[in-house]
Amino acid sequence: MSLIEAQKRVLSGMRPTGRLHLGHYHGVLKNWIQLQHEYDCMFFVADWHALTTHYEEPAVIQDNVWQMVIDWLASGVNPGSAELFIQSRVPEHAELHLLLSMITPLSWVERVPSYKDMVTKSNERDLSTYGFLGYPVLQSADILIYKAGKVPVGADQVPHVEMTREIARRFNHIYGRDAGFEELAEEAIKKLGRKNAKLYRDLRRDFMEQGLQGSLDTAVALVSDQQNIPLGDRDRLFGYLEGGGKVILPEPQALLTEASVMTGLDGQKMSKSYGNTITLREAPDSVDKKIKTMTTDPARIRRTDPGDPDKCPVFKLHEVYSDDNRRQWAREGCTSAGIGCIDCKKPLIEAVLAEQQPMRERARQYEENPDLVKSIIAEGCEKARSVAKSTLEEVRAAMGLDYR
Repeated sequence: MSLIEAQKRVLSGMRPTGRLHLGHYHGVLKNWIQLQHEYDCMFFVADWHALTTHYEEPAVIQDNVWQMVIDWLASGVNPGSAELFIQSRVPEHAELHLLLSMITPLSWVERVPSYKDMVTKSNERDLSTYGFLGYPVLQSADILIYKAGKVPVGADQVPHVEMTREIARRFNHIYGRDAGFEELAEEAIKKLGRKNAKLYRDLRRDFMEQGLQGSLDTAVALVSDQQNIPLGDRDRLFGYLEGGGKVILPEPQALLTEASVMTGLDGQKMSKSYGNTITLREAPDSVDKKIKTMTTDPARIRRTDPGDPDKCPVFKLHEVYSDDNRRQWAREGCTSAGIGCIDCKKPLIEAVLAEQQPMRERARQYEENPDLVKSIIAEGCEKARSVAKSTLEEVRAAMGLDYR
């Protein structure tokens, strides 16, 4: 696969820490389902990442892995449109992690905001481990091993993608400059033909001197369209555009996803750690009971007391599941005491159950046939490993590790 084709690839992963809930669906999976029709998507189970924080609980990880994959499939992630695989089944991730750790400054790892935040907030677990410190480098390896062009993340994860870009840049700077790189690049330019060679030089100059991103994009497209140029020359031309060396590990872009904070049963963010979740495949009776017993505006003690929707967790669910007319009905009914809290909750119960119904139906075939799930993952792992091996061969060669 060419560099340009790889840049159309989207990579994303999830840690297997338990069954997925509606917060995962609205925050991540709905986005995956849309992306799988627009990009070459690879979605992986980040089981090694789970070990960075839950290394004392290996017994639960395996069951969590399979249940999470079933949740993916139940939600609408399609193995015919995306590759699904398990991180630890592709050991090339680990080798690239090791090799990248050789060139990653310690200060880069220590400044990652989520690292500091988790160490500060984790009172129950000892996170002062080498594995936890290095997990941002492992994340970079996860992305770079597939030369993924896009990484869907929320705003809080952008620093991780930026660090991956810095690592890729540093790697290319150190290892992408073969002897006589400039001379080889100049020879490659001549192969473009007189007209395209002049255009390439003009666009490169505009980018190098004025930082015009449009010129860089046009030049990249120009090189990509040249089908008769050897792959090595094309890579040199890509690298030469930015003044560096050959692009071995391309820099990914963060694909910002729309923030979606799903409210839990107690009004906080829906999270397993808060015990306030509704799982994707939860039984209807349980969903009905959980929503009926949800906390409401504490000032509304009696049925005749008016309430404040802005202080009620139930109304936050209306913002996810109801249209404008339904939200207006709930707001007016609450503030005037025209409806009771159970009345307000009834359409939410119906909406959640309607959303879950196709998930439960899709999940049934996988729950009854676990071998089908394993075969989907096995196929995804095989395809992922083929890509990863190819990248690692390039990395080893660049670092002088391709012994003959």
